Amino acid sequence: MRIGIDVGGTKIEGIALDGDSSVLLRRRIAAPRDDYQQTLTAVATLVREIETETGRTGTVGVGIPGAISPATGLVKNANSTWLNGRPLADDLPRLLGRPVRFANDANCFALSEATDGAAAGAAVVFGVIIGTGTGGAIVANGRLLVGPNAIAGEWGHNPLPAPLASERPGPACYCGRSGCIEQFLSGPALSRDYEASGGAASSAMDIAARAAAGEALAGACLSRYEERMARALGSIINVIDPDVIVLGGGLSNIDRLYTSVPAQWAPYVFSDDVRTRLVRAMHGDSSGVRGAAWLWD
Repeated sequence: MRIGIDVGGTKIEGIALDGDSSVLLRRRIAAPRDDYQQTLTAVATLVREIETETGRTGTVGVGIPGAISPATGLVKNANSTWLNGRPLADDLPRLLGRPVRFANDANCFALSEATDGAAAGAAVVFGVIIGTGTGGAIVANGRLLVGPNAIAGEWGHNPLPAPLASERPGPACYCGRSGCIEQFLSGPALSRDYEASGGAASSAMDIAARAAAGEALAGACLSRYEERMARALGSIINVIDPDVIVLGGGLSNIDRLYTSVPAQWAPYVFSDDVRTRLVRAMHGDSSGVRGAAWLWD
């Protein structure tokens, strides 16, 4: 049995997968925000409850909204900031009394979709999470690419390619730079663009719904979003040439992305023909926790 844990800012989710990847048990609990020790306890308790209920012992993989630094062994880059600088990779295995494998939540998402999801069987997969942030990950021949700095696939903190004059220098990003892809393609970024264009404060999905209903302002903002995504993904295709790009996160539910973005990325790809497919995640919001379980293969 494989146990996957997805540690988020508002929830912690656990799943148990059988050998054939069927779900034995899935459970969510509230995340103890701003408290590292309580987060540790919550994860350990969730693992034990899963094993008690299934009557089986499992391997444990954990997805986190950051990474374990190869330099220090501590958590870095987590937007759940109470994890940063903490020895999670030492503390949790000690609490559970067994080895635990860790990965960034975008890595878990991509691994899940490449293993038995929308990109199953593809040689090279780029997984994209577009929600409150913009994450990315690479799976090649069924294996995650992590890299010596544990940041492979982190496209969200690269500059938006081919910026227009109106896009320079771009919005400030929490990483300390300006004009990052995340500041153009996240849900809050779409909302900000809509409000800056004269619209009322709205969620990204509300804007998409208004565009589908024919509102011109929402339609213009969404078209601008799609063209920016085409530029951003075009640069990814040039670098890793993936067979499939899989979208996850809240904005991945915008149906028109899957036709409008590929229709616009050719000018930014150094090829006479672009065969990369853009697809929606098969497992939806379960992809992250499933991928954590798949860290043990």
